[in-house]
Amino acid sequence: MTFFTMISMPPKTRGLEGIIAGASAIGEVDPRNERLIYRGYDVRDLAQQASYEEVAYLLIFGRLPTQAELAAFTASLVTARPLDLAVLDLLRRMAPTVHPMDRLRTAVSWLGAHDPEVSDNSHEANASKATRLIAQIPSLVAAGYRLSQGQPPIPPRSELSHAENFLFMMTGRPPDTLASRVFNTSLILYAEHGFNASTFAARVTVSTLSDLHAAVTSAIGALKGALHGGANEGAIQMLLEIGEPSRVDGWLRDALAQKKRIMGFGHRIYKRGDTRVPIMKPLVRELAEQLGGSALKLRETAERVETIMRQTKNILSNVDFPTGLAYYLLGLPLPVYTPIFAAARMAGWGAHIIEQMDDNRLIRPESQYTGPHNLPYIPLTKR
Repeated sequence: MTFFTMISMPPKTRGLEGIIAGASAIGEVDPRNERLIYRGYDVRDLAQQASYEEVAYLLIFGRLPTQAELAAFTASLVTARPLDLAVLDLLRRMAPTVHPMDRLRTAVSWLGAHDPEVSDNSHEANASKATRLIAQIPSLVAAGYRLSQGQPPIPPRSELSHAENFLFMMTGRPPDTLASRVFNTSLILYAEHGFNASTFAARVTVSTLSDLHAAVTSAIGALKGALHGGANEGAIQMLLEIGEPSRVDGWLRDALAQKKRIMGFGHRIYKRGDTRVPIMKPLVRELAEQLGGSALKLRETAERVETIMRQTKNILSNVDFPTGLAYYLLGLPLPVYTPIFAAARMAGWGAHIIEQMDDNRLIRPESQYTGPHNLPYIPLTKR
C-alpha cells in the first residue's frame, strides 16, 4: 500500500502582504486605532513635544533619556557630525549626475570600511555605530549635494540642534523657529515605521551576521525606489507640473485615465488615512501662510488634489505628500528629499539592526515554485 503525505502550503501573498515576518518592540503601526507607536509612545505626543535627538535616543536605547543622558547623546552626535577629508574627497570625485541615494549609499559603505568597530556586532558597538551614522548621514547628504552643484560643503555648527544643523549645512543660514519646528517634526515622523521595505532589508542583511554599515547600505538601496522613499519628491514634481489650483481637476482626470500613479497617495497599511498626515498638515499651512504668495497657491493646489483624490477615488494622502510640500517651502532642493528620509529613518534602522542582532535568526523565507517540471535536456550540439 502506498501512503501519500499531504503538505499544506501557506497561502500565497504578493509582496508579503499580511504576513507577520517577525516580532519587534520598537514600533507599532496601528491603522485600526489610527496610531503610530514608538517604544510605547504615541508619535503625536513625540512630534508635538520632543526633539529628534530625544526620539532617536528612545529608538536606539529603548527608553526616553534623562536630561544628562540626552545631553551626552547630543554631544556624541555633535562630535560625529564633521566628515573626514577622505570621505569629502570621495563625494567630490563623484560625477554630478550620480543619483543622490547612490552617493549616500557609497559614502556610508566607505564609512563602514573605515569604522574601527565595523566588525564588532556587540549591542554596545552597534549602538555606537548607529549613533555615529545618525550624525554623519545628514552631513553626507548636505555635503554631497553642495559638491554636486560645484559649491563647497558648509561645516556643521555645534550649537545648533540636529534639525537646525542640517538646514544650516544646506543653506548657510540658521533657520528660524518655525522652519526648525517643521523640519524637526518631519524627521520624527519619518524615524520609524515597522517592517517597511528598507528596514526589512536591513534586518535581512544583518541576520546573516553581516555588519551594521552593510545593513544600512542595503536599507538605502531599498529606500531609493519610488515606491518607498521617492514619493515625497514625486509629489512635488506633480504639484509643480499642475501649477495652478484651477488645473487640478483636468490634470488628475487625464492622469487617472492614463492609469498614472499619483505620488503621495495610498499606503499598503493605512486604509483610513496615514496617522502622520494630520500632524504634518497644520505645519505646512502655517509655513505657507508665513511665506505668502506662491507658497499659498501651491498649498491650495495640494489641498485641491487631496480633495479630488478623496472624492473620486476614495484614496487619502500619505505622509510623503505634506512632507514633500514642507521641504519645498523650506527651500530644499528636490534631489535631497529621499536622502533626508534616510537621515531621519537611520534611528529606526539602527534600532531594528540592534534588535535583530540581539536575538538573531537568519531570515530565510521559502518560495513557491511556479516554473515547469520534467523538461528533457537537449545537448547543446542538437539545439
